[in-house]
Amino acid sequence: MSSKRNVLAFRTYRSSDLIGIQRRNGRSRPGPKPQGEWSSRMSSRLDVHFSSRTPEWSTPDDLLGELNDIFHFDLDACASRANAKCMRFFTKEQDALTRRWHGTVWMNPPYGREIAGFMRKAYEESLVGATVVCLVPSRTDTEWWHRYAKRGQIILLRGRLKFGGATSSAPFPSAIVIFWGGRLGQAIRPEPRP
Repeated sequence: MSSKRNVLAFRTYRSSDLIGIQRRNGRSRPGPKPQGEWSSRMSSRLDVHFSSRTPEWSTPDDLLGELNDIFHFDLDACASRANAKCMRFFTKEQDALTRRWHGTVWMNPPYGREIAGFMRKAYEESLVGATVVCLVPSRTDTEWWHRYAKRGQIILLRGRLKFGGATSSAPFPSAIVIFWGGRLGQAIRPEPRP
């Protein structure tokens, strides 16, 4: 019985309401919001968990270094001129979704709604020979995860990554999804379900 008291009930709140959640009688309920400097600092820290301020999360250099030692990437499919990880790269303006991908491709796609299109493209390019290594949020509750990510090799990353120059970790877990191209891809690729 006591373990049930320690479990918070899941309800939908606006991010501005989260500051006011208080535990009363073993249940979570919105309560009065704290005022002052602490409240605004805490509110801004929580906002990242519930915002889509930017869909771009710059790849952690140490992670990319480890993967590049294995895969030797030819193309960065989702880059800007400032953060490209390969000599060949596609920017947002060049629209990677309309281009052919060749060789071994690194993809850290935008994490907003457009991620489904990038995962579809990565999978489709693997069918015609490219090997695509993707860094994505581990969103096992989404359609794109079940439709595309599950067709690749999935490596769940322990802990939370620190993206770019961030001082704190991401508010979500991450995964590496590998869509193998060529003969290896044909040999290990799971058959799509009807």
